Amino acid sequence: MQIGDIVVRKSYGKDITFKIIDVKETENGIVYTLKGINLRIIADSPIEDLERIEDEGNVENEKILNRKVNACIKNIMIGRMNISKAYRSPKPVNTKDLTFGRPGKILHIDGDAEYLEVCLKVYKQLELDVVGKVIPEKDQPKQILELVKQVKPDIVVITGHDAVTKGTKDFMDINNYRNSRYFIESVNELRNYEPNYDDLVIFAGACQSHYEAILDAGANFATSPNRVLIHCLDPVFVCEKIAYTNIERVVSIQEALENTITGTKGIGGLQTRGKYREGFPKSPYA
Repeated sequence: MQIGDIVVRKSYGKDITFKIIDVKETENGIVYTLKGINLRIIADSPIEDLERIEDEGNVENEKILNRKVNACIKNIMIGRMNISKAYRSPKPVNTKDLTFGRPGKILHIDGDAEYLEVCLKVYKQLELDVVGKVIPEKDQPKQILELVKQVKPDIVVITGHDAVTKGTKDFMDINNYRNSRYFIESVNELRNYEPNYDDLVIFAGACQSHYEAILDAGANFATSPNRVLIHCLDPVFVCEKIAYTNIERVVSIQEALENTITGTKGIGGLQTRGKYREGFPKSPYA
């Protein structure tokens, strides 16, 4: 097997599809570093536990995830067209054709370039205004404030990779997490700059992140309440709900998560005001 091969782990019941991203020589033999195709997970495995997959699209678990993603996107777009839905203010009939709107602007900072690329494609599909930046998790706290000042977003996503130390029993100890401290530091930087939760909406965390500490630092939304893996598109779907909810409305956490893949096991947070602003009248030249 080589870097780039698509594999599953036999000892885990072939539950997650991975791509091999590195091969290391260790005192216990060759170890392969794996990255989840859709779930934000990095793992190591010996070759004897791996099975190569010729077509990831034929793996049943990947089929299920892809169906869920497509269903979420479809539900979002149907909701957009239905202007009587609660999360969009209904327009008066006589001015309907003269109104226009601007969803909230998003800055998505990701520690993984491939996951960011997948997210940016779906942001575009959902007609969202987004700027994406790849920054390693450990460097995010040092760079995030300057980026926010440059981009001037309404919503910031801070994500990448994370994990709980294997065998840990103390889930409240920050030292038992791979990258949670960097997400916490980044949120602290932003809240010191903009303390208002409605003026700057923050989504922070990755797979198995220290949910409580990230929220305490000032995030509107965080991962992961049950220390589970999250789908790489979950931040996108949360951001869409906030970005396209009228600024007159406060979104409940249940509403914000209704189109996510992981749901409340992977994401939680606080009531947050929408960022969509209606305008009137529409220019005849637009």
